[in-house]
Amino acid sequence: MSTPPPFDPELAAALAVIGEQLPPALTPEMVAELRLGGSMAPVSDDDLRRDGRFTVEERSVPGLDGDPDVSLLICRPVHATGTLGCVYHTHGGGMILGDSRAGVAEMLDWAERFGLVVVSVEYRLAPETPHPGPVNDCWAGLVWTAEHADELGFDPGRLIVAGASAGGGLAAALALMARDRNGPALLGQMLIYPMIDDRNDTPSAVQMAGRGVWDRTSNATGWGALLGAAVGGPDVSPYAAPARATDLSNLPPAFIDVASAETFRDEDVAYASRIWQAGGVAELHVWPGGFHGFDGMVPSAAISQEARAARVRWLSRLFAA
Repeated sequence: MSTPPPFDPELAAALAVIGEQLPPALTPEMVAELRLGGSMAPVSDDDLRRDGRFTVEERSVPGLDGDPDVSLLICRPVHATGTLGCVYHTHGGGMILGDSRAGVAEMLDWAERFGLVVVSVEYRLAPETPHPGPVNDCWAGLVWTAEHADELGFDPGRLIVAGASAGGGLAAALALMARDRNGPALLGQMLIYPMIDDRNDTPSAVQMAGRGVWDRTSNATGWGALLGAAVGGPDVSPYAAPARATDLSNLPPAFIDVASAETFRDEDVAYASRIWQAGGVAELHVWPGGFHGFDGMVPSAAISQEARAARVRWLSRLFAA
């Protein structure tokens, strides 16, 4: 395999520190400790309220086909005017980590700018809950959200799904499910460096082994927890690993971004290409020198700010259409 692409200089300096708490390779034995010792401070209701600009509630809604109830975090803007939209958020964490409050800060930034209700789903994690439990939780919450648009105060025609990493894979899966199950209608899908291919064998996965954040070993840990013995085999559902979908036609417009120096680079580029080949609409960004999750971990870096600005520009066009 050829020499890996270099990290952006600003990001490389931060990566040396990040690696002390989050090594590139995560094994199954490390999951319990990571869940207990997360380096991020908990996100409080006061954080989410943003000095009274949002109301915050947690609502339990029915799970799918007898599954346990699903908890939704619902943040509604207090002073927004005009017709509201909604971003339905699926958090990251490799299918093994995280909660519904992880990653919501960026969703609230969008909500303030575009007048959006934010709904973030608390799906069950692997390995305790393997596929299809996590995506079924996300689907149940999405269907409930769309059916209760009037109560939540948004136009169901302005509903998007969004997520990063594993959450990006879940968002992509929801777009496939919505197409295959005749709704809810989605205006768009925001897929931020999505985790979509359990086969874990692309050139970038091999090239970046042992480097950056969430390398090939970590990826095997996440997919193995979700799929067990089925991982990498012939019978994996596209609702678990969207790269397995054979038909990417008739999907809502997609924004896909990924970094050049991360495991998911090639699977995400291929997914965007296949959407175009199927006649669909996708905007793709590959951020040079970025590692996985770079914009959240090093938000002050110039490339991080540009990545987040590109998402805002796409949303601006989407909601203006």
